[in-house]
Amino acid sequence: FSSVTHICRDVNYGWIIRYLHANGASMFFICLYMHVGRGMYYGSYTFSETWNIGIMLLFTVMATAFMGYVLPWG
Repeated sequence: FSSVTHICRDVNYGWIIRYLHANGASMFFICLYMHVGRGMYYGSYTFSETWNIGIMLLFTVMATAFMGYVLPWG
């Protein structure tokens, strides 16, 4: 994590960029879950092909986020 430490401590406003990135990722997932919830509320799951593609995209995004989370573990 030396590069993250360098950005947070040595780069001007680096800490704000890091926290904006983290909060932006959280907001993205909140919007994604709200979108899926809206689809469930309005019964969009009846269009099975579109719904299945959306759920596959959701799982792909979740897997990508998980890989980004565990990447520093080595």
